[in-house]
Amino acid sequence: MGMSYRRYLNGARIYGCSSCKTHLATIHSMISRAFHGQHGRAYLFDGVVNVIEGEPNDRVMTTGNHTVRDIYCCKCGQTLGWKYDRAYEASQKYKEGKFILERNLLVDVQ
Repeated sequence: MGMSYRRYLNGARIYGCSSCKTHLATIHSMISRAFHGQHGRAYLFDGVVNVIEGEPNDRVMTTGNHTVRDIYCCKCGQTLGWKYDRAYEASQKYKEGKFILERNLLVDVQ
């Protein structure tokens, strides 16, 4: 199976897992702060690292139907948010391939 390793990020502001502080994303990959998750405020990111993606499933959200995958910390397994695989409404297509991280599940690492 081999050894897994985590990627470390550099930058002015780095977001990490609130449980184990594993690096997840930088402020430069953030697209929007205007989202809500199950635990309150959430942020939309263009890319994240050190996550494991779950199986795709369809969910009805406030902005319509989406196919999403839950994402988990690769070190401690905490659920962090989700990844948009598909948006069924044309106005929501910009979310495809993007990630939601819930603010209450993040810490500032630097």
